[in-house]
Amino acid sequence: MATTDRRAGPAPGATDTPSPHRRNTRLAAVALAYAALQLCYAVAHMHLGWDESVYLSQVDPRHPAAYFSAPRSRGITLLVAPVIAVTSSTTALRVTLALLSSAALYAAFAVWQPLLGRARVALAGLLFAGLWITVLSGPEVMPNLWVALTSVAAVGWFLRARHDGPGRRRSLVALAASLAAVALLRAPDAGWLALPLLAACAGVRQWRRPATAAAVAGGLAAGGAQWVTEAYARFGGIGRRLSVSSGTEGGMGEHPGAGLRAAYRALNGPQLCRPCHIAGPSLTHALWWLLLPALTAAACALALTGRRRARGAAVTLLPVACALALATPYLLLLDYSAPRFLLPAYALLALPVAGLALDAVAAARRGRARLAVSVLLCVVPAAHLAVQAQELRANTADARDTAVRYHRAAQELGRLGLTAPCLVTGPRAQPVAYAAGCASAQITGNNRSHSAADIVRRASRIPTALLLDTEDPYLPSYARDWRPHRLPGTDWLAYLP
Repeated sequence: MATTDRRAGPAPGATDTPSPHRRNTRLAAVALAYAALQLCYAVAHMHLGWDESVYLSQVDPRHPAAYFSAPRSRGITLLVAPVIAVTSSTTALRVTLALLSSAALYAAFAVWQPLLGRARVALAGLLFAGLWITVLSGPEVMPNLWVALTSVAAVGWFLRARHDGPGRRRSLVALAASLAAVALLRAPDAGWLALPLLAACAGVRQWRRPATAAAVAGGLAAGGAQWVTEAYARFGGIGRRLSVSSGTEGGMGEHPGAGLRAAYRALNGPQLCRPCHIAGPSLTHALWWLLLPALTAAACALALTGRRRARGAAVTLLPVACALALATPYLLLLDYSAPRFLLPAYALLALPVAGLALDAVAAARRGRARLAVSVLLCVVPAAHLAVQAQELRANTADARDTAVRYHRAAQELGRLGLTAPCLVTGPRAQPVAYAAGCASAQITGNNRSHSAADIVRRASRIPTALLLDTEDPYLPSYARDWRPHRLPGTDWLAYLP
């Protein structure tokens, strides 16, 4: 078990030395393949989804800003702001994000090269990049993938900062910057990620240093400053924002076990399962997810045995602890799920699983046993990637069909006379309004931003439409005398004054 694979780089627990890093060509190949998959599959989903339109509207100079609810954070809007300021092309935006996410994947996993070696890092990157939700999320204006990659970098820099040497200061600065990025992207996730890091600072003698704890706390504070400021400016304080956020999420903590069941059912789509009353995936398409806890446990057990423990189990145990912390709110506190919610956990767990796989090859004796293990570790990932490719095609088509309906509805509203400045209200208002160049408003639900009187008042001044499903039995009283218009290519009706 303790045999070192020279081709794989340093064994787990090796110290981080300041020697120049050789480029990881295998990890670079994974990043290039990841970019190619996005360009071939996910970028074909050209029109914008619901959440994307909300994030983009915050920084798009051509469109009114949509209501920004309490659970959201503004980091992803800052990432896309330079692109959307230059061009309104969705294709240009998606290609830019595909290239940026591929470069970020390489950079995040490369942080671990002095800790795990080139082969383990490349395999971990492949396992994560091969998931259909990772590919689909790359060119999307959504924060979860970026939280995953910055979390991988943050935990890696934390581990590298434990060793004295010329590189320690650089590691501490990078740790703080990575955590700040996580907090900008999703402030609550950054809090969950910081918990095991601060616990390690308090409980492990090797990390019981003020500078390390200061880097964690400083990064969290720097990245979360905007979220905290907005909490006081818009919601009346941090506690009030968290309370409003919990209400928007359906009451966090009030549904024990529902999140785990929903995560399993939504494993292979849809992209948002709320309410999540669908049947679960087939066993062949869910086997990797069911095996992931067992593989993770095996990696942890191996890290705690024999000479491996002396070398340092932290490179296995800490990413597992951080992955569990990041997954906790989505598995235990919510009653719905989306595949993207667990991307940070998948990214961190890919590291110990990759190490376990290569350790199995190294532990096998030469001859038939080693050949059998090597073949198994080639066939199983290949079958897994084939399953993920099937799910990628299916979910890309589903996402494209949904976004196309938003675009068709916006085009039809334009033919009905809705031109800026204009207003769209109703359950489907936000993405359709953005596509039409209109403002959006809701009088009910999680995104309630206006009253019925506000809608009536604005409808007397600017073109306004109420968008409802064709089978929706509820028509607001203010729209009882509005004229319905069917929107071809959708299941919606537009009511106009």
